[in-house]
Amino acid sequence: MTTPSPGLAPTKITPPDLGGRTALVTGAASGIGRACALRLASAGARVRAVDRDAAGLAALAGLAADLPGPVEAHVLDLTDLDAAEQAAAGTDVLVNNAGLQLVRPIEDFPPDVFHTVLTVMLEAPFRLIRGALPHMYGQGWGRIVNISSVHGLRASPYKSAYVAAKHGLEGLSKTAALEGAPHGVTSNCVNPGYVRTPLVERQLADQAAAHGIPVERVLTEVLLSDSAVKRLIEPEEVAEAVAYLCGPWASSITGTSQVLDGGWTAH
Repeated sequence: MTTPSPGLAPTKITPPDLGGRTALVTGAASGIGRACALRLASAGARVRAVDRDAAGLAALAGLAADLPGPVEAHVLDLTDLDAAEQAAAGTDVLVNNAGLQLVRPIEDFPPDVFHTVLTVMLEAPFRLIRGALPHMYGQGWGRIVNISSVHGLRASPYKSAYVAAKHGLEGLSKTAALEGAPHGVTSNCVNPGYVRTPLVERQLADQAAAHGIPVERVLTEVLLSDSAVKRLIEPEEVAEAVAYLCGPWASSITGTSQVLDGGWTAH
């Protein structure tokens, strides 16, 4: 039996302790956003849960009632960019999660929807980061986590607005990482594949129409066709990656894309 080297002694992994920190999570009423809000509240953060869905926010607040950190519900439409920037003031942890999706060929894609997708998923994150940075820089600590997607790294047909927004978010996140590093602020993307969320469930019919196949075949033949792991990702898995990036072992992780895609990008 060999004796472990003293230099290789097991290290106790310290979970993130966000007591005294304020976290803002957009798109928090359901799916990934809700899971992130609950996970950060469980780590002690005071969570500002932002969404335009008042009923969903009320349900979230009820779920968080017994957690260490309080969850405050704030109804906000992120197309109001000035309000978004103001909402981020005083934030220690910013999770840019809100998103929307429409599946259409480019020639049939409504220009107004393209504009709205880019506003909510790229311009609003820019304004939220802009609003959060003065406080983060002032205290010498901050965590920006942008919920990107495998579509921030790969394209798929019929998703021009979503893919464009996520690719832009990747660049914005890296720029924030480079600027924030001297101030103790990290910025990273989390890039899941298809997650079990209302956003994914709502696109099944659109995907079926775009590809000319029955709805029941969309999951295996379209959504998961490039994934080695043939299942949807759970929102809690994404939230755990977000929490890790806010924790004590992640201070040197910045400007990266943390991929949770079931092997999609291994091709």
